[in-house]
Amino acid sequence: MVLDEASSFETSEDLATCLTTSPIISESWRLCSVANATAARSFVAENGGGDGEVVYVALSGVQMAEGTESSWRRLVALESIGGESLFSMHRKREEEEVVMVHAAIFDLFSSFFVSFRNQMLPIMRNSKTKSIVITGHSIGGAIASLCSLWLLAYLQHISSSISVLCITFGSPMLGNQSFSNAILKERWGANFIHMVTKHDIMPRILFAPTMPHIAQLNSLLQFWQFSMANPSSLGNLAMQVTDRDKAELFSFVTTYLHHAATQEGVEGLFRPFGSFLFVSDEGAVCVESSAAVIKMMHLMFVTSSPDSSIEDHLKYGDYVNKLSLQFLNKKSSMQGIVPNCSYEAGLELALHSSGITRQQPAFEPAKECLKEARRAGPSPALKAARLAITLSKFVPYRAEIECYKAWCDQQSDQMGYYDLFKRRGSSKREMKVNMNRIKLARFWNNVVDMLERNELPYDFELRAKWINTSHFYKLLVEPLDIAEYYGKGKQKTNGHYIKHGREKRYEIFDRWWKDSVAAREENSERSKFASLTQDSCFWARVEEARDCLDSIRSESDTTKLALLWQSIDKFEKYSMELIENKEVSLDVLAKNSSYSIWLEDLRELRELKAKEKKFSNHFNPFMDGEVIP
Repeated sequence: MVLDEASSFETSEDLATCLTTSPIISESWRLCSVANATAARSFVAENGGGDGEVVYVALSGVQMAEGTESSWRRLVALESIGGESLFSMHRKREEEEVVMVHAAIFDLFSSFFVSFRNQMLPIMRNSKTKSIVITGHSIGGAIASLCSLWLLAYLQHISSSISVLCITFGSPMLGNQSFSNAILKERWGANFIHMVTKHDIMPRILFAPTMPHIAQLNSLLQFWQFSMANPSSLGNLAMQVTDRDKAELFSFVTTYLHHAATQEGVEGLFRPFGSFLFVSDEGAVCVESSAAVIKMMHLMFVTSSPDSSIEDHLKYGDYVNKLSLQFLNKKSSMQGIVPNCSYEAGLELALHSSGITRQQPAFEPAKECLKEARRAGPSPALKAARLAITLSKFVPYRAEIECYKAWCDQQSDQMGYYDLFKRRGSSKREMKVNMNRIKLARFWNNVVDMLERNELPYDFELRAKWINTSHFYKLLVEPLDIAEYYGKGKQKTNGHYIKHGREKRYEIFDRWWKDSVAAREENSERSKFASLTQDSCFWARVEEARDCLDSIRSESDTTKLALLWQSIDKFEKYSMELIENKEVSLDVLAKNSSYSIWLEDLRELRELKAKEKKFSNHFNPFMDGEVIP
């Protein structure tokens, strides 16, 4: 068996071990307990250790007393949080469902978002802050996920290197399938770790329609939240929910969880996202696949009972406290039963950690589930290595485009790279360059697709090789895409390139470069002009400026004229700064380039407007009825 195909269960076991034995989990739970007991409907924040590099923020699980029939199932569209757009790099396809989250939970989050943001902004501005851990128990866990999404979007927007980790305990489901997909595409899945105990009904409850059991659910919430706020005096659930009610609720959730796990019946509204750390009395196992998470939720839950399904929601502290010792003991206790085969050993460890025994009916289905969850095909690391080999095969295509650019710069017509390609004919050279442009686009689109399917390592876009290579590709080839767009007159039907024609891959590469250390340090002065213009959309801005200039010639509305001149002045200033900093290539300054012609047209128009103004001022006395002798 190939090594990378045999290592998935060992990785799952090692990840679970690492998480449960690290201080992050125990510190997160400790602060959750503080928030539950002292900060109802709010949150608490603490520095982790004395250096202030890690900041913990815990959202209280004591958030609401009861829900209504509609509030339990209602979803609301999620496009932005606190003014920060979400999932902007991955536009929704028409056939995809809108990204949606639980409406009541989003309302709770919104009710204190301003105070949360006001407390977080100084923390993020503090140069000592390196990591932020957002955590929460029960409903507080779902709210913590929304807080983390805002942080991720905000930190991405300001290109901060602060890392964000969200750890939830017994959190209910939060969003639909599109929400789960969008988080994967943004590469944020690894930022969310959801701890779920073997029996806890809370993370599973939204897989079932809750309308027949609203009263019981409200009683459960009141019991849980009273117990969280007063851990020394647990609430009396028996006075509010009978054993019969508990049994009916348990059976009801189990049935719909089975439907969700086996994809029977109507598809549920909610789907998991991020990594799930399933814990039992025997240990923990980490699962990432959404389908496998639902199946494991079901298979572990059917070994439970109505009472334990409710009591387990309040026992996360017990699991956290004993997991570390269990992992130390398990290695010796399983010595006699662990198979020699790496694959079988990893599978055996994962099954043991799930708490499902060989004697239970759920054992074989759980074994098959974990087998299916094993990553099909090569590992992300191996795929990245193969992608690098494929990239080397595309280098000649890029080199031919570079040679074409050098050839354009030497032509006597002095039009330059952009304009020659825009007005190209059907020569063999130009056809080959265009074909190379298309081949490179296919390669980079495939890279983006692999990222969105989570087939590449989580740190792929942080690797200097791929940041620099994608950036060079963008600077070299996007001017040709812009030339193709305007050469075919697409702006007349679709609108200008930057807003209506730019490919998603370029927006993603912009973000990689902006987020990289290399980009932030690229401020040294140049001694000569760049080989490639550092704004890959420069020619699209030239085309927009040319359109503004044409509009001024025919526009009579003074308000519109003022806006047009404002746009022209802004671009002129921007372009002059690029030239002064030598951040443009020589083809921009070619005598007959679109930019040089635009500058000349702008100069002539200004001279004409100045003459008109002078002429108008000279004849004003006659216009006012004055007679000059």
